[in-house]
Amino acid sequence: MNKTLMISMFLATWWFPTMQREGAMAEVRVSLLDRLKSTIAWSWTYLWALWFVMVLFLIYILRAPLRINENINTVAMFLNTLTPKFYVALTGTSSLISGLILIFEWWYFRKYGTSFIEQVSVNHLGPLLGGVENSSSTGSILNGSPETEGSRQSSVPECKVWRNPLNLFRGAEYNRYTWVTGREPLTYYDMNLSAQDHQTFFTCDSDGLRPADATMQKAWRERNPQARIKTAHQARDLNNECAPAYILLAEEEATTIVEAERLFRLALKAGETCSRRSQQLQHHSTQQEAQHRRDTNVLVYIKRRIAMCARKLGRTREAVKIMRDLMKEFPLPNVLNIHENLLEALLELQAYADVQAVLAKYDDISLPKSATICYTAALLKARSVCDKFSPEVASKRGLSTAEMNAVEAIHRAVEFNPHVPKYLLETKSLILPPEHILKRGDSEAVAYAFFHLQHWRRVEGALNLLHCTWEGTFRMIPYPLEKGHLFYPYPSCTESADRELLPSFHEVSVYPKKELPFFILFTAGLCSFTAMLALLTHQFPDLMGVFAKAAQTSWPAALHVCTSTVSLHSRHRTAQHQRNLHSHCLVRVTRRVS
Repeated sequence: MNKTLMISMFLATWWFPTMQREGAMAEVRVSLLDRLKSTIAWSWTYLWALWFVMVLFLIYILRAPLRINENINTVAMFLNTLTPKFYVALTGTSSLISGLILIFEWWYFRKYGTSFIEQVSVNHLGPLLGGVENSSSTGSILNGSPETEGSRQSSVPECKVWRNPLNLFRGAEYNRYTWVTGREPLTYYDMNLSAQDHQTFFTCDSDGLRPADATMQKAWRERNPQARIKTAHQARDLNNECAPAYILLAEEEATTIVEAERLFRLALKAGETCSRRSQQLQHHSTQQEAQHRRDTNVLVYIKRRIAMCARKLGRTREAVKIMRDLMKEFPLPNVLNIHENLLEALLELQAYADVQAVLAKYDDISLPKSATICYTAALLKARSVCDKFSPEVASKRGLSTAEMNAVEAIHRAVEFNPHVPKYLLETKSLILPPEHILKRGDSEAVAYAFFHLQHWRRVEGALNLLHCTWEGTFRMIPYPLEKGHLFYPYPSCTESADRELLPSFHEVSVYPKKELPFFILFTAGLCSFTAMLALLTHQFPDLMGVFAKAAQTSWPAALHVCTSTVSLHSRHRTAQHQRNLHSHCLVRVTRRVS
């Protein structure tokens, strides 16, 4: 016991203080090293001119040991003995090299969307010269809330494709468009995603035990529309209560919304019967539980499509009631985003208080955002001020609090999806929305504007306010765009995904624009200039030789003129400062005497 006490006292009196001192010394060394690195980086950033002057001064001091004057005279003698053929070879070689650099830069830009030289400068030379700015130290993600490491990791931009909650009916709408225009509004990639969704929602592992469900599994996998419809008829003949068969026929065979609603009503009757039956047996086995989950998905899908049919046929209040009941009965299946259907129907009824209540529930930090949520919130805030808004008056007196809130809401919406304003302002033509959308992409913008343009038109002055303020968003987003402002950075993978989702006759909106980097323009200019010099030197060798020698002999005189002008300007400023100081002293003396 005494030995243990003595050891503990020894550790307390000598070992621990020693370790603390060593830790403190290590921290001091690390901090000194960091300060030295930051000082050198700061000096390279702001004092490069001083470094340049110091290098010139060192060369001037060492001009005798380095024999600089002799080397300059030797180089001058060598240049005087050059023939025009040398200039032809020199300009031709430099033109070839700059052309190869230009070709490589253009290929790299077309493949990766950035300049190779700029990327090397930013990733490798930037940290050595100026350090890397820690973008995660400050900033916000949503609504200006401070971000944390967990929120930054959870908000990594992803190009996830979502089911369009307002997708049209293939038979009654998409096919009619094809009959009229001869164009296919849906891409194969989009329809393939829908086929995968149907197999996920409307099938389960136990379908092989029932002939009608097994036939529907085959129908969902069919690529030919006529083959799918024929297989669905076979499944309905096998079982008159096969709800998925009615769903496929309502989606693809019905040529009108009225006929589609009739088939969905039959599917609802069959789906409710199957759901009640499977609900009683769901706890008997895992297969029964999977079947009940499938029947629930079928029932939710049928009710949602019935509500959409009622909305298209003008029975908007009935559609709102079905959607509200559906959200109360099945609060968990949010994969269909029924609240976006509800928002659109409430806007049609001009029930703006109910729209605000729905937004208060779904416009939350923990939930994924959408263009419908962001732009509907902007529309509600713009509605209170847009009727009296005038850009001339606002520029004179400034923005009021309500106008500032409306403008901030528009900026927030535009930052989330910058493609929407062009469709709302009708500077870009609309097409039929796809069955799947990409959040923050052009496909989502098309889907939103297709259904919500009429709601913006109905609010007087809303489009005028959007037209005057939406472009100001891009001045708020910091550069580079990888930092973001109110949301996580805009993903760079949206363009390729949108080109797969949208038809080929539609011009995909791209943000940000891939502008040509500086080094591509620089190498293009250098290549053109050297090629022109090579051509002129080849055609007029004597004249270009005279020009080259004249330029060689005239640049020292031009440098002397520049230096004399700078020195004369500095002397003038010094004399002016002395005159101002003398007059100031005379004024002070006069005041003291008086």
